[in-house]
Amino acid sequence: MNILKNQTIRTIARDSWAVSWPTTFIMFYEFLIGLADVYVAGKFGKEAQAAYGFSFQLYFVFIILGIALSIGSVSVISRLFASERTQEFRTAVSSCVTTAAAVGAIFVVMGFFFSRHLISAVNIPDAMKTLAIPFVKIYSLAFMFDYVLMNNNGILRACGMVRKSLWVMTIICVMNIILNFVLAFRTPLGLNGIAVATVISVFTGAVMTLYFTGRLAAAFRFSSRIVRQVLHISWPSGLLQVFMQLGYLVLFLILSMLPRYNTEIMAALTNGLKIESAIFMPAIAFNMGAAVVVGNLLGKRDERGAFRGGIITAVMGVAIVLVMTVFIMLNARHIASFLSDNPIVTSESIRYIYIALIGEPFLAWGIILGGGLNGAGDTRSVMSIVFIGIWLIRIPLCYLLGIYFGFGAVAVWWSMNISIFAQAVLMTRRYWGRRWIAQGMRVA
Repeated sequence: MNILKNQTIRTIARDSWAVSWPTTFIMFYEFLIGLADVYVAGKFGKEAQAAYGFSFQLYFVFIILGIALSIGSVSVISRLFASERTQEFRTAVSSCVTTAAAVGAIFVVMGFFFSRHLISAVNIPDAMKTLAIPFVKIYSLAFMFDYVLMNNNGILRACGMVRKSLWVMTIICVMNIILNFVLAFRTPLGLNGIAVATVISVFTGAVMTLYFTGRLAAAFRFSSRIVRQVLHISWPSGLLQVFMQLGYLVLFLILSMLPRYNTEIMAALTNGLKIESAIFMPAIAFNMGAAVVVGNLLGKRDERGAFRGGIITAVMGVAIVLVMTVFIMLNARHIASFLSDNPIVTSESIRYIYIALIGEPFLAWGIILGGGLNGAGDTRSVMSIVFIGIWLIRIPLCYLLGIYFGFGAVAVWWSMNISIFAQAVLMTRRYWGRRWIAQGMRVA
């Protein structure tokens, strides 16, 4: 009770909650969009559902640099905003928006012209390739808008304007879900209507956020120094996203090697990841909240508050994740049945939920502390820890236990849990070491 009465802790918790609860709703909207995508894809058959899952992971491979740039923008802008260096802050906003748009435009070209060759080269069933190629080409048209949208939402979050992001994402959610059903079932687009719905809604959201960030920047200014600073923080986060997304793609490829029901199990993983993302929402929201809280406190030169900020945010986030984990595990059968009519897909989805969700509280703890490290600009350590967890633990164990020794999909699900626990331990060790505080103070 004495801890709760501490004014400093209460202030940090309040500031963290002010950023995290709207971001949780934003994550929830993204979950609803993904759930609608999976549901609509499932109506076109198990091959379509599996192809959507693979395409969605590939989509994220193309936008990983946008995610990384938004992390760098939040780290730099949150500290400038708190330090009240107005001119430098406005220049940073303008520079970050311009950079995100330019990089996103490059990836539009790359995605549209090279996605076919990439999909053709991977070892997935031909039926999935046929569906995935046009799907990803349409998705690629949204890359530039998605880069701008992610970056602008990060800027608004860093400046205490997260409710404006919430308003924009509310509109995107409603638009995307309605278009999903209309374009997929009421037009000749069919399955590809899911991708077209994404392009239209993301474009709308990007334009709306440009209005808000344009007011923050006031006038166009560009600083190569600030961009270099953002890139210095961003590149490890970009590499981290590469590790994560390629890790999931490799996971799909490992499951494709199973001797029986490989398509059904890949569809189950697609469904399981979407279900799991419901729990993942508050973890990511509090990760972003921790980045802003730690960044703002470092901008104010409050080292002790910055350290406490990450821990308090992590405790709050894990508590929410734990409640959601129990709820979803208790309702696993109903949720899995809603997403697929195929009995094998449903059965394996339920098994995935029961096993994979055991690791969710540990995953949340590591993710949120990682957000605090990102806010301080210590993205290299986060990258290294994720690399160890995925590529030195998860992928080798999944292949060895699931394929080489023949224990199947169950062994793959348990291997994922082992890697999550290892990442949580390593992230805790890094955070408690406090060396990231000095690094954050130098950047600030």
